[in-house]
Amino acid sequence: MLEVNNIEVVYHPYILVLKGISIEVPEKSIVAVLGPNGAGKTTLLKAVSGLVKLDRGRVTKGYISYMGERIENRDPEDVSRRGIIYVVEGRRIFRELTVEENIEAVAYAWRSRRPDPELVYKYFPRLRAKRGTRAGYLSGGEQQMLAIGLALLARPRLLLLDEPSLGLAPKVVSEVYESVKRMHEEEGVTILLAEQNARKALEIADYGYIIENGRIVLEGPAERLREDKDVKEFYLGVKGAEAGGYRRAKWYRRKKRWV
Repeated sequence: MLEVNNIEVVYHPYILVLKGISIEVPEKSIVAVLGPNGAGKTTLLKAVSGLVKLDRGRVTKGYISYMGERIENRDPEDVSRRGIIYVVEGRRIFRELTVEENIEAVAYAWRSRRPDPELVYKYFPRLRAKRGTRAGYLSGGEQQMLAIGLALLARPRLLLLDEPSLGLAPKVVSEVYESVKRMHEEEGVTILLAEQNARKALEIADYGYIIENGRIVLEGPAERLREDKDVKEFYLGVKGAEAGGYRRAKWYRRKKRWV
């Protein structure tokens, strides 16, 4: 469905952020992009969605292909009309509107005369009891649920999720991820997920990529990544894991791929 081939992204004037990134996202899969803060995960999603242009950035090398068609450096609205919907980091919702008014506003934006709040409440039932509450008064977890639910109203084919667990309590993170997995299974939505929380992301993902300093350093099926010694020590926090040379390999390109 999505192919990102050897792209470089430069922010004006000369800041090189992505340095030859290549990933593939098969249809009806969940692919996780993992890495520390500042590694380039958000820039990758912005490059796919077209939002990188709003930050004075541009794909200067390589290409991005969606359903066989080149989409790099297209306008965000053009990309979204093709079914690629981006839930940006930071829970972007209409805070002065109620939950129900948020749903109505987004449905109107997508030219739907009959908003379907049940689609949101189906996967995030906690919001049903808060439908008359101003969104700004919701908890952080409820705001994240609303942001993802609003994206679902656009009936995405490819959903880009940027740090959905950021700032949330562990119990709420589990609830959000369970809902995302259900949504993937029942609605057939393909998901590209950028996360620092590698443990949760690898629980639901089919395949994963790890980015450091704008480059892919590790990739493979999620179950293999969960067992990798480097991933256990540096991303899953498993004490006593025997790392396979992460520190020694820090200054040269290291990349593993399992077929």
